[in-house]
Amino acid sequence: MNDISFQAISKIYGKNERQFVALQGIDLAIAPKEFVAIVGPSGCGKTTLLRMAAGLDFPTDGEVLVKDKKISGPGPDRAVVFQQFALMPWKTVYDNIAFGLKCSGAPTKKIKEIVGHYINLMGLKGHENKYPHQLSGGMQQRVAIARSYAIDPAVLLMDEPFGALDAQTRTVMQEELVRLSRVNPRTVLFITHSVEEAVYLADRIVVMARNPGRIASIIDVKSIRQTEKWDELPIEDVMDLESFVHTRTAVWKLLKDQKHGNSDKPKVLKLEIIGENV
Repeated sequence: MNDISFQAISKIYGKNERQFVALQGIDLAIAPKEFVAIVGPSGCGKTTLLRMAAGLDFPTDGEVLVKDKKISGPGPDRAVVFQQFALMPWKTVYDNIAFGLKCSGAPTKKIKEIVGHYINLMGLKGHENKYPHQLSGGMQQRVAIARSYAIDPAVLLMDEPFGALDAQTRTVMQEELVRLSRVNPRTVLFITHSVEEAVYLADRIVVMARNPGRIASIIDVKSIRQTEKWDELPIEDVMDLESFVHTRTAVWKLLKDQKHGNSDKPKVLKLEIIGENV
C-alpha cells in the first residue's frame, strides 16, 4: 500500500478555445515514509499536485489516493507546510503547535506531552510563550513544522517551505529537516525550485516538464546517499562529494532540457549520469 498515489492525473482549466491543460498523464506512487521532492520549471504543475494531495484541488481526470482511499478533501492524515509560515499571530509558540491537537479533542495531558516533545526536538525550548512576530523566519518555520508533526499525520506536504528564508537559515533548516526526518520519519511530498535542496533531502527526485505538466524523469537519490553515508556528514561536506555534484549536475541538465522543450533527452541523461554513481 502506497501512502500517496497519483493515478492517470490530468488537470484542465477553462473551456473550448480558452482551455489550458495544466497536467497530463501523471502517474506517481509514494511509498510509506518515503521523501519525494518535485522540481521543474514554473508553471509545470508542482504546487497543483501538492494541492491535490492536500485535498485543496481536484483532478479533471484520474484519482489521487492516500493509503488507497480517494481524497475528497483535507484530512488529519495530511499536514501542509507552506512557504509563508501560516502561523496564527495572536497565539504563542506553544498554542500554535497545540492548535491541531486541541481541534481534534486530545486531552490536555497528552497535548502537553506532545507539544513539549516537539518543542525540544525542534530547538524551541525557551520560546514557548513568544509570539510569531518575536521570532526569526527560521524559528517561525520550525514552529510550523512542529505543528504539522504534532498531529501525527501519515503524510507531510511541504510547498517551498524554506523559500522565504535567507540562504544561511535555509541551509540550517535543511539540516534540521534531514535530522527530523531520520528521527521521526514521515511520508513527505516536497516542492522546491532548489536543485541542491532536492538532492540533499529527497529519496527520489521527480523532474517535471510543462505545457502540459508531466513527469519527465525520476531519479533515485536514496541509494547514493546511503552508500556514501550523507546523513553522517555536515551539509557543506555532502555538497563537496563527487556523488552529490554529479547528481546535482544531472538534475540541472534535466531541468535545462525541459526549459528548452526537449522531453526525450532527460531519460538518457538520467541513465548515463546517475547510473555511473549508484
